[in-house]
Amino acid sequence: MWFFMTKTMHYLFTSESVSEGHPDKVSDQISDAILDNILAQDPQAHVACETLCTTGQVVIAGEITCNGWTDIQRIARKTIADIGYTKAEYKFEAESCGILTALHAQSQDINMGVSRANAEEQGAGDQGMMFGYATDETDNFMPLTLDLAHTLVYTLARIRKEGRQMTYLRPDSKSQVTLEYDENNRPVRIDTIVLSTQHDEGVTPEQIKKDIIDILLPRVATRDSRYGHLLHDFLDDPKAKLLVNPTGNFVIGGPHGDTGLTGRKIIVDTYGGRGAHGGGAFSGKDPSKVDRSAAYAARWIAKHLVAAGVAHEALVQVSYAIGVAQPVSLYVNTNGTARIALSDSEIADIVAQLFDLRPAAIIRDLKLTQPIYAETAKYGHMGRTNEVVTKTFFDADGNTFTREVELFTWEKLNRLNEVKAKFGLL
Repeated sequence: MWFFMTKTMHYLFTSESVSEGHPDKVSDQISDAILDNILAQDPQAHVACETLCTTGQVVIAGEITCNGWTDIQRIARKTIADIGYTKAEYKFEAESCGILTALHAQSQDINMGVSRANAEEQGAGDQGMMFGYATDETDNFMPLTLDLAHTLVYTLARIRKEGRQMTYLRPDSKSQVTLEYDENNRPVRIDTIVLSTQHDEGVTPEQIKKDIIDILLPRVATRDSRYGHLLHDFLDDPKAKLLVNPTGNFVIGGPHGDTGLTGRKIIVDTYGGRGAHGGGAFSGKDPSKVDRSAAYAARWIAKHLVAAGVAHEALVQVSYAIGVAQPVSLYVNTNGTARIALSDSEIADIVAQLFDLRPAAIIRDLKLTQPIYAETAKYGHMGRTNEVVTKTFFDADGNTFTREVELFTWEKLNRLNEVKAKFGLL
């Protein structure tokens, strides 16, 4: 005998984020600040800069080939101070930490594969596959789990730097958000929020949790209407879970509590586990490295597809061989959410006609030789605000200069009408 039951196919999905004071993010920010100061002097520089930070110590290593130089120690110390590591009690402090540099020129073997007499035929800096993703569940086309996780730690850092409330906060913190999705893959409630924040001695977990409820969550709910109602419902939901500093104490943190390395938070940097990731880190790499530039291009394409109405979500993969300009493959997956009568492979064919994915073309179209990368090294590379800002840099002699740059160009929908027209959606 057969029994049939109708089930509501709800499920839970989780993403995490970390603050700018997390040791891995400290490393990312130092690497990208060095990259920016090099690119500000030589837009064609080749940079692969890695950073390690631990108790009272920073180690910077890698390859840099450029016309010009910069004060590596000064950049590292300024970055650390801007994050908030300015007290000796943190056991990692901007002015007193030791800084060791081990930088040398890029391998000539790699350089031969990348450089070309015809700049348009510049080869990929390495093999690999890169992914971009977009979904229409938020206004910035990012997964809501990650977007909310970012906003929680970003807002907590703002409160810390303002210095008026929660004055016990220290720079290191982490968040994790679990959402319940319905059978249509739409978020319907917040199931769990985990927040771990470094704090001064003598502050109780009960005080921190009370401040999270009374200060942080209302501020986040007010800031963004996309999930304000979900946060209000969360606070009234008897089944919801708010876990604050679950171990009970988080005084020792930052690079003193855990060694930081460039490139260890690649899921935080991208889509929080949604979509996919090719494995290559971003920070400290100039745009000739397709790990970075092609990942930005794939996001740019995925966002255009969703914004144009081609699909409710889109995953784009592009892959390369070192030294070869044309991609080895291009793949699009709409996960069954296409809103037009085309297969995913047909969508991919049209994408290939619309977007030039040779490395030099990506760099040109997204203006990636600008010194725009320090801002990407905290709170995610995707879903950010495209804007023009003026930034200050300094050379090896300590001279300061400014540049006007355009941030997060891969978040622009500057080709939306062209995409709509090609897919017959105008």
